[in-house]
Amino acid sequence: MSQTAAKTTEGVGEAIPPAGAGRWRGHPWLTLVTVAVGVMMVALDGTIVAIANPAIQHDLGASLANIQWVTNGYLLALAVFLITAGKIGDRFGHRRTFLVGAVGFAASSAAIGFAGSIQLIILFRVLQGLFGALLQPAALGLLRGAFPAERLNMAIGIWGGVIGASTAAGPIVGGLLVEHVSWESVFFINIPVGLVALLLGLWILRDVRSEKSAKSFDIPGIVLLSGAMFLLVWGIIKAPEWGWGDTRTLVFVGGALVAGVAFAFWQTRAAEPLIPLSLFRSVSLSAGALLMVLMAFSFFGAVFFVTFYLQNVHGMSPVDSGVHLLPMTAMMIVGSPIAGALMAKIGPRIPIVAGMLFTAVAMTGMSTLSADSGGIMSLWFVLMGLGLSPVMVGATEVIVGNAPLELSGVAGGLQQAAMQVGGSLGTAVLGALMAAKVDDVLPGKWAAAKLPPVTGEKYEALKQAVQVGVAPVEKGTPAPVAHAITQVSHDAFVSGMSLAFVVSAVVAVIAAGLGLLTKRGSADTGPAVHI
Repeated sequence: MSQTAAKTTEGVGEAIPPAGAGRWRGHPWLTLVTVAVGVMMVALDGTIVAIANPAIQHDLGASLANIQWVTNGYLLALAVFLITAGKIGDRFGHRRTFLVGAVGFAASSAAIGFAGSIQLIILFRVLQGLFGALLQPAALGLLRGAFPAERLNMAIGIWGGVIGASTAAGPIVGGLLVEHVSWESVFFINIPVGLVALLLGLWILRDVRSEKSAKSFDIPGIVLLSGAMFLLVWGIIKAPEWGWGDTRTLVFVGGALVAGVAFAFWQTRAAEPLIPLSLFRSVSLSAGALLMVLMAFSFFGAVFFVTFYLQNVHGMSPVDSGVHLLPMTAMMIVGSPIAGALMAKIGPRIPIVAGMLFTAVAMTGMSTLSADSGGIMSLWFVLMGLGLSPVMVGATEVIVGNAPLELSGVAGGLQQAAMQVGGSLGTAVLGALMAAKVDDVLPGKWAAAKLPPVTGEKYEALKQAVQVGVAPVEKGTPAPVAHAITQVSHDAFVSGMSLAFVVSAVVAVIAAGLGLLTKRGSADTGPAVHI
């Protein structure tokens, strides 16, 4: 390991290959390509597996609870481990952490494909989440070390475009693979991608780390933070099932609060804390983290219902619904690099504020959709994609760019953890509001349509079907009655979805206000070492 001091531009170490290194080792743009390939696996997996779940359930005879764990086990492992994984990268090097994450993610994907039981699939999905947590903060840490400050926004913009493209491709690729190959192929596809990431990583990647990097681990801090994250995310996931006022929900959320306070107190006492609280003295970084929570709340929470709207109300296949979402994701793919270039010139504040206001307008427009709305959806999808692009890029750069180089991994983990918590919270809270709205309007609409009264368990089954846009028409129902049930069910669902979008719009406006507190990253790195 050579200890050649890195040149710096605005406080960010620029990766200049030391004498004798390979010609392409540490090249900034090739570093971007390499980390994008690795992170593409994680982004693709976030949406592609949802398409495979029904086939997994049918093939293995799994219960609904087991299928939920296929998703929840992955999300929990990812959310709980992200910040600790970032610290591992800061301690041992982001290159090494990235390579371990890429190999582990591909290997656990292969293991899922060969698993013969739902229990093994859940186990390997948890492992997949842990390795995915290693990949994402390491990728941001490598970008932070490879690019000077004036080019970091552009790099993160392209990185965000790759994530957007992978996320958009998930439902389409997943639908094609499940339909024409098998559900196992959804996981096997990660093997060649992981191999490419490994080979490129060995050839291209090089660490740039500060001499101030941590030399030890804050084990009590890791335990307390992991416990707090687990309790919080698990409480959020189960709240729609248990009820927000249920004792179990309150115990988990309250336990998360207690563990979080204990973690914050310990960080003031630890010799080398997991997250030095001084990091949050940066108003811009703190605003960026909260902005990421609110953006994910608004976006993931609202878009969660769009898939039900397209598939269950409009009767589209998963592949067709993915195609209908392409206007939004295409704008994110195109808009992210453009947003990065714009922020390099004028800073993140104006693009972030404008982006969240565009998102608020799009959410308001989505709240006006009816059960038979047509092409107007595409307009709102385009506006939402254009609005989210600068926010995703800007908030990421604000968090990572305002953190010292020795904490770039922790900052990357913080960014990803904020997104996971925000997305989980948005889905759960908006889901609860939607369920309450459906419960409020469904009886009146049902009675107004002069449909036969439904009570007890049958009403509960009816309500649960309507909450996901399904019209529960039994076989043999006369056509006029079937039409009335369908109309009432879809109208009630759209009423709940509209409320979710209105709340999302309000959250987006609040996030726009937070955007006023952001500024370009300018943290000092101190002396840097090349690895």
